[in-house]
Amino acid sequence: MSETMRAITQDAYGGPEVLREAQLDKPEPGPSEVLIRVRAAGVNPTDWKHRAGQGFLGEPPRILGWDVSGVVEAIGTGVTLHKPGDEVFGMLPYPFGLGSHAEYVTGPARAFVPKPTGVDHVQAGAIPLAALTAWQALNDTADLQAGQRILIHAAAGGVGHLAVQIAKAKGAHVIATASKSKHEFLTGLGVDELIDYTSADFTEVVSDVDVVLDPIAADYRSRSLHVLRKGGILVSILPYDRDELVAEAEELGVRAELMLVEADQAGMQSVRELVESGKLRVEIAGTFPLADAAKAHAQGETGRTQGKLVLTID
Repeated sequence: MSETMRAITQDAYGGPEVLREAQLDKPEPGPSEVLIRVRAAGVNPTDWKHRAGQGFLGEPPRILGWDVSGVVEAIGTGVTLHKPGDEVFGMLPYPFGLGSHAEYVTGPARAFVPKPTGVDHVQAGAIPLAALTAWQALNDTADLQAGQRILIHAAAGGVGHLAVQIAKAKGAHVIATASKSKHEFLTGLGVDELIDYTSADFTEVVSDVDVVLDPIAADYRSRSLHVLRKGGILVSILPYDRDELVAEAEELGVRAELMLVEADQAGMQSVRELVESGKLRVEIAGTFPLADAAKAHAQGETGRTQGKLVLTID
């Protein structure tokens, strides 16, 4: 069995060109860890932001990637949940447990659950980080209930289109912002009201919502506070500039929560159940072989993708 593996590394901050394929030592699982032969791994905005130096991590070199779908190759001491040969998917602990853009990766056994039946590794590899983010925002943070009204910004994006489906599965009334070209796609996911952000100001056409999900930041967060009903909640998945936003929310009689996604076995199991029940499906915007990771980053940074980009590893 080979003791090395292919991986996409970076030695410096910069554009997609800093990514390179390298041969590295294959990791070994420690106590309570599994070694996974990666079959597919999603590429998320956090990947290209960290590549460019806009994240939480220290200086390169590093291997990026948090999404994993693959096959358990070996287990560390004390692992009972998974066995070699099991097909699993999950998210490595965010932000410091990265490394899935490689042929092999190790991670905590309890970060993974069985891969959903009825989907392939490409689909499963696209789901974890984005779906967990949406689940933790809507279920754990906002406690979204049936009959409530939710506004989801960038609804055709990676997190957004999964959040739409989770909200619909919970029985919520979904309002979404997206460019006109993506409205048909979102209608197919069950969105109840659509706003073309290129031609309309959402603050002028939306009001009295219970929850806003914001994956954009900039001035969207502050503006979104004004469409919430009293007691409503804004959940932003970009956790910076918190104090000013929270203070503004309190003045308006609403709440603002800024969150980071966490590795979460219970959450992954809930996501898996939604996938297997047909209530959650991921839109694949494009697939790239591992060696073309830079091309995936470049496409993602255009900001025009619909759904998720995925690296595949043969």
